[in-house]
Amino acid sequence: MNTQFACPLCNSNQSYHYFEDEKRPFHHCPTCSLVFVPPACHLSPTAEKAEYDLHQNDPWDQGYRSFLSRLFLPMQERLAPNSLGLDFGSGPGPTLSVMFEEVGHRMAIYDLFYARNTAVFCQTYDFITATEVVEHLHHPQFELDRLWSLLKPGSTLGIMTKLVIDQAAFAKWHYKNDPTHVCFFSRKTFTWLAGQWRANLAFFDNDVILLRKEDHFDDRSRSI
Repeated sequence: MNTQFACPLCNSNQSYHYFEDEKRPFHHCPTCSLVFVPPACHLSPTAEKAEYDLHQNDPWDQGYRSFLSRLFLPMQERLAPNSLGLDFGSGPGPTLSVMFEEVGHRMAIYDLFYARNTAVFCQTYDFITATEVVEHLHHPQFELDRLWSLLKPGSTLGIMTKLVIDQAAFAKWHYKNDPTHVCFFSRKTFTWLAGQWRANLAFFDNDVILLRKEDHFDDRSRSI
């Protein structure tokens, strides 16, 4: 299958067939290295929400808090006291925002299905988090550029998502089987994104990415 689709992250029209299972095809962009599902194979909003309604995210579940701590801890180390944050894609049981509030930060939340308060996009933030969110985005270029624009200089965008390793691993990867997952990022993708934004980039564990907006811009992306 050689059909090409415009990449939803960089708009390149050079994507090629990467993998296909019995349910849907996956394409790879050679420009930004995003792997993505063509729009015709996305779930409808009703079907997508039905999948999310199955999630049991409890802010007092210690196992869930431990999972989120992989992003919370490196982010917290970089925050000034009483910082203002936005948890984008907070889900049906907002938890990361609670964790930041417990240590003295102020939080706003947004979720397309559970906390659709667009007023959050009318101010700027000291930090923004998106845990297990970017893989669901139908329009990642728009959404990520919007989040980046809301960060104050010197602030950080924290992302948690599983990363593509290579084509062979992708073929066996459980993460691609979730029907709500339509965008799959790799280290190369985030390196490309950091270059576009002239951001400082750092990776933690296997699935945590921090991108820091510079106080001033130069022509290089550096490590946090």
